[in-house]
Amino acid sequence: MFHQIKAVIFDLDGTLVDSMGVWKEIDIAFLGERGIEYHDDLQEKIEGMSFTETAVFCKEHYRLKESVEELKAIWNQMAENKYRYEIQPKAGALEFLEALKKRGMKMGIATSNSKELIQAVNDAWHFDEYMSCIVTSCSVKKGKPSPDVYLEAARQLGADPSECLVFEDIVKGIEAGKNAGMKVCAIEDVYSFAQREKKKEISDYYIETYDDILKVW
Repeated sequence: MFHQIKAVIFDLDGTLVDSMGVWKEIDIAFLGERGIEYHDDLQEKIEGMSFTETAVFCKEHYRLKESVEELKAIWNQMAENKYRYEIQPKAGALEFLEALKKRGMKMGIATSNSKELIQAVNDAWHFDEYMSCIVTSCSVKKGKPSPDVYLEAARQLGADPSECLVFEDIVKGIEAGKNAGMKVCAIEDVYSFAQREKKKEISDYYIETYDDILKVW
């Protein structure tokens, strides 16, 4: 898996932290406050979108009165305490980051989430102590499955895309990594379990938890 790899780039939600369930709760509450019924296909529609792209989509799709920036602020406020105090790392994630650090591996995060929520989760779990860069999809032209966020992370890490290994939990994220010319390891997550076979099909590697790697190191 790590042959000729010089940098490892992680998605955040569902990959480093167990946070995907939080967003269903927030979506239900947010839409309910506006008299809008939540449908389970919402996550599928916005999968891979940047925080800004999601706000644009929801404003247009639900004809919301708030501006894109107001929507982002509302969602940040609804999620901040959960990211700071409730969300837990994925099994083996911290141990895996420590193992990579000891091996001198460059690491970065490439996420669709907002910089505010990244700060909250870093305050709690200090992922930033391992990362040489943290890139959000809002800072590049297009969100996943476009390769932009992963290519920018590789640029900041000083690594050629062919020297990068990506860890991702959703199909569009895996596609983003592959579109960037990188190797991709898919990780299992309960909220993308329906995608399990597709994830296995399009990724280079598949793990249930980071312990799958740690136990053979």
